[in-house]
Amino acid sequence: SFPGGRPDPGGGDAVATALRETREELGLALGPPSVWGQLRLLPDRQGQMVAPVVANLGPLEDLTLTPNPDEVEEVFTLPLAHLLREENQGYTHFRTAGGYGYTLPVFLNGPHKVWGLTAIITELTLELLAPGHY
Repeated sequence: SFPGGRPDPGGGDAVATALRETREELGLALGPPSVWGQLRLLPDRQGQMVAPVVANLGPLEDLTLTPNPDEVEEVFTLPLAHLLREENQGYTHFRTAGGYGYTLPVFLNGPHKVWGLTAIITELTLELLAPGHY
């Protein structure tokens, strides 16, 4: 999943929360100039609203990540070209006990599957970054 968490009391808006969580979870100190914008609000499984924030981290080779072991088990990245290849894209169909069904995107990458809310946010980001290609 992406860095995230609840806002601190008096700690600012969704952008301030995203920047704080990115620093706490990955050791990346980003400033507001890195932020490109905010995606639409999305509900999580508990019905809480999530405010995804998109930021430019710069070249990956220039990043020094220091993941917080209490919050992050593993870090991996996926190139945009990988995400745009059809063979790495799929959908998962779910059914609830009441018979209601829904479909969510999934992205494949070797031992990793990007699914759930992370895949939804990834899909929304791809629609913005690569219109006509995704």
